[in-house]
Amino acid sequence: MSELFSQYNYVIVIVLMMTGLYIVFASRNLIKKLVGLSVFQTSVFLLYITVAKVKGGQPPILIEDKPYGVDKDGHALLEGPIQVAAGDGAFLLPGPGSDVLYSNPLPHVLILTAIVVGVATLAIGLALTVRIREVYHTIEEDEIQEMDFVYNLEGTAD
Repeated sequence: MSELFSQYNYVIVIVLMMTGLYIVFASRNLIKKLVGLSVFQTSVFLLYITVAKVKGGQPPILIEDKPYGVDKDGHALLEGPIQVAAGDGAFLLPGPGSDVLYSNPLPHVLILTAIVVGVATLAIGLALTVRIREVYHTIEEDEIQEMDFVYNLEGTAD
């Protein structure tokens, strides 16, 4: 049980993911479906951020006054290839000060991009929902399907 609580972030991700999926599939209201989709997207963001976090990892920010890996003339001091640290998403730079563990910033950058895409998707979904409301005067999926069914029956009766 203590192992479960030590991985609480994964438990939260799973709960959010299942909640979002349930809302998307169980709800008949288009706005509620969009909310469920947003909750699901948020759980995916949290999952990637959780995986990208490296215990003891430093952000890969180099200070201008203290150049890393170069001598005073700007020549590289790196000896050997960059080593990936045990699949943690971190990397160690060889050379002086190689005891510093750096976190990989790529997952965080990808999540920022995914957040922008998620906001754009939500905006388009809301715009489509407004348009559906203007045409059908409802945002309930059952009523929309019923209106379409009646319209199709009337169209084939002619």
